[in-house]
Amino acid sequence: MKFKINILVVLIAVMASCTDDFEDYNTDIKRPQEVPGSALFTSGQKALADQISSPDVNLNIWRLWAQYWTETTYTDEANYDIVTRTIPDNTFQEYYRDILKDFDEAYRLFITEEITDLNTAADVCNKRQMCELMIVYAYLDLVNIFGDIPYGETMNIEDLHPVYDDAFTIYQDLITRVDAALDSLEVTGNAVMGSADIIYESDIASWIKFGNSLKIKIGINLADFDADLAQATIESAADGAMTSNADNALFGFQGASPNANEIYEELVLTGRHDFVAANTIVDIMNALNDPRRPEYFTQADTSTDPSVVKLAYVGGDYGYSSPFSQYSHVSDRIQEPLFDGFFITFDEVSFYLAEAAARGYDVGATAGDLYNQAITASFDYWGVDSIDTYLANPDVAYNDATWRESIGTQSWLALYTRGLEGYTQWRRLDYPVFNIAEAILEYSEIPLRFTYPVIEQTINADNYYAASDAIGEDLLSTPIFWDTEQPY
Repeated sequence: MKFKINILVVLIAVMASCTDDFEDYNTDIKRPQEVPGSALFTSGQKALADQISSPDVNLNIWRLWAQYWTETTYTDEANYDIVTRTIPDNTFQEYYRDILKDFDEAYRLFITEEITDLNTAADVCNKRQMCELMIVYAYLDLVNIFGDIPYGETMNIEDLHPVYDDAFTIYQDLITRVDAALDSLEVTGNAVMGSADIIYESDIASWIKFGNSLKIKIGINLADFDADLAQATIESAADGAMTSNADNALFGFQGASPNANEIYEELVLTGRHDFVAANTIVDIMNALNDPRRPEYFTQADTSTDPSVVKLAYVGGDYGYSSPFSQYSHVSDRIQEPLFDGFFITFDEVSFYLAEAAARGYDVGATAGDLYNQAITASFDYWGVDSIDTYLANPDVAYNDATWRESIGTQSWLALYTRGLEGYTQWRRLDYPVFNIAEAILEYSEIPLRFTYPVIEQTINADNYYAASDAIGEDLLSTPIFWDTEQPY
């Protein structure tokens, strides 16, 4: 009995001496309850870059819908089946849970940061505005994908029934938010977040150019819907936008999984051969003798003689089964683990400004000069020569009388690595002419948006049906509000 009592006394003594330390045993230091805002900002950028770059058919099928790629065996997604894999549900989840939530939480944490000589009030403000611009970018994607979306009530994780806001109203608010961010950004001597900002390493002058370029991107989408707002938005941002490829907003992936480019992750590491180049883009580039082809695609052996090799760029028929061995593939460069992730680039912005000039907006240069500047910037990024010969081609040379076709086709070609942007350009300008997939009968059946997630019909039914009524019915064929003219 004495032995037991002595053990009890020892235990009580140990407990008394370690009371202040026991909480350490209940804390998983590898899973902190609250991480720094800078870490969440990095996480948000990475999640957004992954979503934009990914060719995973469960998450991102825009390269298919933009008719840059087509599928080899399983052609469901190229034929606009987005329900079987619940792709809209996955897209909602990625943007709201993994992207917007990170940026929103980072913004909240930056508000509470301690002000010091090395982290001044201006530095903390800059961090918040960088978050704001990323949030605007993500919401812009969501509107361009779905139309009306949950917006004002989305960051409260306890609210499972957010209302859907009007898409045009969201656009107007996004412009206001970009303006406010640009007004608040201040170039300082501090690195702010340093390398935690993967895009610009906290260079605020670059973020100001990004913000103005984002404003132009928003404005140009409004051009056919609200010309006055579009013009005012673009003209106010033109002088402050990107001026060279050095300003490109790129995400620098690393050389190994899980931080490699998602194209490498899906096309190389998996060993799957699910995609080939689509005949839509290959045929156009072949007709133009476009020197970017070797940067975009491999060549296929078209010879019928086993003893002879005859290489050519050959695209698979869009929406039809296209055996991997018979058609051009994605180029090796694009499949590298370090290949860039794209947010906004100088060539993209130049095409937007060329269109603005063609519409009569005052953006400091002519439509033709900006159009040539955009193509030249694309050639420079890919390291391709012969720009003068290409621009002199009558089928390439800018034509003011048919500016929609000129700008629509060439911007679509330049946006090859950015499926959603290429698809959006086609929806807005109706060029180039797409091919008709196997599962549809008419051009008018090519989708103009994603339908809403199926799960929204269950957990948020009242707001889902209200949104469906507001946009004119939740169909693939229902255009986004800015898409006022249909290509048929």
